[in-house]
Amino acid sequence: MSDIKLACDVVEQVRAICDKHGNQPGELINILHEAQHLHGYLPEEMQRLIAAKLNVPVSRVYGVVTFYTFFTMTPKGKHPISVCMGTACYVRGSEKLLEEFKRVLGIEVGETTPDGKFSLDCLRCVGACGLAPVVMIGEKVYGRLQAVDVKKVLEELE
Repeated sequence: MSDIKLACDVVEQVRAICDKHGNQPGELINILHEAQHLHGYLPEEMQRLIAAKLNVPVSRVYGVVTFYTFFTMTPKGKHPISVCMGTACYVRGSEKLLEEFKRVLGIEVGETTPDGKFSLDCLRCVGACGLAPVVMIGEKVYGRLQAVDVKKVLEELE
């Protein structure tokens, strides 16, 4: 059991999201997307609340959250960094980019910096193979990055 408690306004907003979708179990993925956008991640208490509103087992909600990589149960940084590890990006050096982000930020994949500014993850394909290697920071795509570019990109975000 998690120790995270949801603020009353977040609880009401999540309930409203469920109501907007008619509390239909078939709308679970849409509800989870909206709830994650609202809160930034899907903690256990939020999953329990959604399960109760949809009258489905918590295990079903948890199963969806853990199956799809775009859902997360841990808070992300203000600037979530995702390094593409798809074939084109990998061949063009995304592994070196990832190592440089880890070194500069002092975190591992799946972690967030202590100040909450950056989180680091990998993804399989952004669909911008012509720009490989590609990194997404938030919704912005950075193409043809090299390890020497990492510090400059991070400084621009601070």
